[in-house]
Amino acid sequence: MSDSALLSGRRVAILVEDEFEDLELSGPLAALRDAGATVKVIGPTAGAQFKGKRGQATVTSDVAAGSVRMKDFDALVIPGGHAPDKMRMRHAMVDLARDAMDAGKPVAAICHGPWVLANADVLEGRTVTSVPNIRRDLENAGATWVDEEVVVDQGLVTSRTPDDLPAFCAKLVEEIGEGRHGQQARSVA
Repeated sequence: MSDSALLSGRRVAILVEDEFEDLELSGPLAALRDAGATVKVIGPTAGAQFKGKRGQATVTSDVAAGSVRMKDFDALVIPGGHAPDKMRMRHAMVDLARDAMDAGKPVAAICHGPWVLANADVLEGRTVTSVPNIRRDLENAGATWVDEEVVVDQGLVTSRTPDDLPAFCAKLVEEIGEGRHGQQARSVA
């Protein structure tokens, strides 16, 4: 199977809010599309423009978070930056994250993205990584935090910073392609 057909027929949701970390949205978006996935950008409203915190990327939301359900998607991606601090206050976005985790669908969160998962109350017993300054928040939500470039725990893929994007994107595509939902937590260096 060619790389461009690996995720053919798979539908992936990427959450967006203003001040997302530019590369942490554009990198996974490109990797997923290159692998053949259909990707929808999910914002608080449909058709709105959202700017990256570094001013390198602007994206337009395809649909509003409150108008979609995770049953319509195979996976969820939560980019980092300042956006997750806003996302975690939006009930519809938190509900999508909770529903994805409850359904055992692949979920990927990088940098501050795991904050959304903490608010969704789905980190109990999970092993994750993130940008170090939210470590305590994730531990308080019941997670075990490790300092690794990418961690996979039962379909949950987490990474720390844009430097980790190659490993993050590769594992994200792999998890969606293979549908790994029941494996033990492991660090991948």
